[in-house]
Amino acid sequence: MSISRFSFPTQIFLGAGVRSQVVEHLKSNGFKKPLYVTDRGVAKLGWYQSLLSDAKSGSLEPASFSEIWGNPVKSQVMAGVEAFRSHRADCVVGIGGGAALDVAKAIITMVNHPGDLFDYEDDLPGARPFDQAVPYWIALPTTAGTGSEVGRSAVISDDKTHIKKIIFSPKLLAKAVFADPELTFDLPAPITAATGLDALTHNVEAYLAKNYHPLCDGIALEGVRLAAEHLVNAVRSPKNIEARTGMLMSSMMGAIAFQKGLGIVHSCAHALGTVVDMHHGLANGIMIDHALKHNINVSKDRFITMARAIRLKDETPNGFIQWLGSLKSELSIPAKLSGAGVKKESLAALVEVATKDSCHMNNPVTVSAEDFKRIFAEAL
Repeated sequence: MSISRFSFPTQIFLGAGVRSQVVEHLKSNGFKKPLYVTDRGVAKLGWYQSLLSDAKSGSLEPASFSEIWGNPVKSQVMAGVEAFRSHRADCVVGIGGGAALDVAKAIITMVNHPGDLFDYEDDLPGARPFDQAVPYWIALPTTAGTGSEVGRSAVISDDKTHIKKIIFSPKLLAKAVFADPELTFDLPAPITAATGLDALTHNVEAYLAKNYHPLCDGIALEGVRLAAEHLVNAVRSPKNIEARTGMLMSSMMGAIAFQKGLGIVHSCAHALGTVVDMHHGLANGIMIDHALKHNINVSKDRFITMARAIRLKDETPNGFIQWLGSLKSELSIPAKLSGAGVKKESLAALVEVATKDSCHMNNPVTVSAEDFKRIFAEAL
């Protein structure tokens, strides 16, 4: 497969083997001491060690920070900042899924900015400004889900409360993305499925979001089509280059599109992440068909357009919802929350967190606490 190069606005290099261009990219931009930021799982893989070896043989002085696991928390970020300073790094190479890439963005935030990380929380009254320079950073995604590699925000949880905080600034955009489908080959099928449903959810919810943004609508609709075409193949044939590449694009398109906004599914998923520490992609995957029913009456035309984009025989809103349920079954995603171990005892806490979450503010239909209670009860 050939390498494609394009910008929107991030410079993106897409194709099998494109990771081999990272060292030359860093050198040509004058960098010598990169800090490679990844998670514990990726750090154990042979190709990651090869990336470090390539950097050393290319006359760079790399260091590795891999103390990232689960949903990222502030303490992981601050440990990464210390690693950056100890190495006297001059740039960051973020490698991994959304957790590692979000931590990479939070690290570059705090290298030169004073105070506490959460002083920079988006929409926080009196938040500190992003008024200092941030280190150069590039991203190598290993999952096709969050699209964090082209995003301007980092989602980091409080260590004690597990409440997710959003750190946002255009300064956090990666300077370049090296999207190599071969780096997704090692993902287990359940993770491929869950992250893929995360990408699909981003595109669907962005398309349905009530804010006006026709540019994002077009991107989101194509992102839905790509996920519908490639996700099942990526799960069933993990080394299918075409499927893996299609999902990387769907993931990036979803992350670009959701600057328009998200919606009810993400508020449910954020609640599940906070209350029962569920993987974000899995939470979206379980909730997507249950929660989106709430939007059918108001967003009928948009559901029909999505159904047509993926060439469903049943082009009605219900046809699209039923397709989502069938897709979950094909991907071995639980149809209900109980299939993922969620108990009725968590219902009240889930409703409370979801109601306070900001994502549903852009949902095309208003969502009350009673609505969330009904939706979670049905999904249980």
